[in-house]
Amino acid sequence: MFVDGAWVEAASGVTFTASSPATGEAIAEVPEGDREDAQRAIAAANGAAEAWARTGAFERAAAMHRVADEVERRRDTLTHTLTLDQGKPLSESRDEVDELVHYWRNAAEDAKRLEGRVPNSVSGDKRVLLLRRPRGVIGVITPWNWPYTMPAELVAPALACGNTVVWTPASTTAVAGAALAECVAEADLPPGVFNFVTGPGATVGDEIARNAGIHGVGFIGSTETGRRVAEAAAGKAAVLELGGNGPVVVLEDADLDLAAEATVAACFLCAGQSCTAGERLLVHRDVREEFVAKLARLVTERVLLGDPFAEETTMGPLNNEGVAAKMDEHVADALERGARAVHGGERATGFPTDLFWQPTVLDGVPPDALIATEETFGPVAPVVAIDSLEQAIELANASPYGLLSAIFTRDLAKGLRYADAVRTGWVNVNESSNYWETHLPFGGRSGSASGIGRVGGSAPMETFTELQTVVIA
Repeated sequence: MFVDGAWVEAASGVTFTASSPATGEAIAEVPEGDREDAQRAIAAANGAAEAWARTGAFERAAAMHRVADEVERRRDTLTHTLTLDQGKPLSESRDEVDELVHYWRNAAEDAKRLEGRVPNSVSGDKRVLLLRRPRGVIGVITPWNWPYTMPAELVAPALACGNTVVWTPASTTAVAGAALAECVAEADLPPGVFNFVTGPGATVGDEIARNAGIHGVGFIGSTETGRRVAEAAAGKAAVLELGGNGPVVVLEDADLDLAAEATVAACFLCAGQSCTAGERLLVHRDVREEFVAKLARLVTERVLLGDPFAEETTMGPLNNEGVAAKMDEHVADALERGARAVHGGERATGFPTDLFWQPTVLDGVPPDALIATEETFGPVAPVVAIDSLEQAIELANASPYGLLSAIFTRDLAKGLRYADAVRTGWVNVNESSNYWETHLPFGGRSGSASGIGRVGGSAPMETFTELQTVVIA
């Protein structure tokens, strides 16, 4: 762990063994931090907070660029570590490392442009300044599906706009987290500005969320865990990017080749372990059969499940048994309710671990099946038949989630009508649900189970800073 500018063991000396989902082999011994370790990191962050807040924006930006430089230098090592620890294929790991660079460089440049305002006073002999001030210490809790870019979405802007940080990663990808922490540690930040603590979320994460020395919280992960974090962090500024359930809508006038291509990316990128995955496909009845046939053919041709270290592999194992068990449950429920497995439908055999799940296409999925109403987080494309755009909107808005959705249509008016009516924070028209850009704000709609606030670009800086009003006579 990295606390107050030094690499340290857990105070208790306890470790846990990290194993690879791809090989099942032990890959590292990781410090099992507890509340004492989190408290030590929080104290260090508070000790460094005032000096870092007073550091000039351009100097902080230069530090963020140094992190990006270090990521570029370690690209091959970071890629290998990510595949070993998370399970995604090398091609996806390279993409994540390359995207990671953008998050740190974006934060550097956004910090330079973070501005206040000079509003008018009611008095002619007074001037008013509205200044953006860092909140102090930001606690960051991140998941295992994107172990590099999701921490960067929060840690980089928090540091860049003048906060100090205490970050804890998911235990199942703590080794990848440590690899990223090494890049930050090499950027020569003052001691205490960046702190990294590994350990169980129920203790380390909970302490970070509820400790009075934390002044803002950034969390990315499941809705269930996000609610617990929100309760623990009650009263603090928070960015909570939580779960999603699609949908991807394919209307009768859609370019079906385009829609099928995009659906492969929507459903099988990161083995479906993405909050923006195409968790359910709402396909117009008139084109459903043709679309399913095109999709099944593409999955057969392009989604190659295998050793994630083999260059030809396009999909690796699931990260952990909990996700695999949910796939078991959701697919079984859909089949029992009358759905048909067009491709796949069960765990794969003949691999080093039991975490390899076949890429699966299900047709005839009832709208109330678990796989169509909950977040599955696995490599599955569940097709639900619809009769109209209105029905698609109704089904989309009936979901408790409100993160991201996509629609395929040749009619721009229909696409915009859908965007106006659907309650998701992001809408893609004629593009995969797994398409996003690092500089754009991303998050769920209010009142949904998909969280509050926004990640992406400078959006987190709006939460991780606050306005100070200065009146000058």
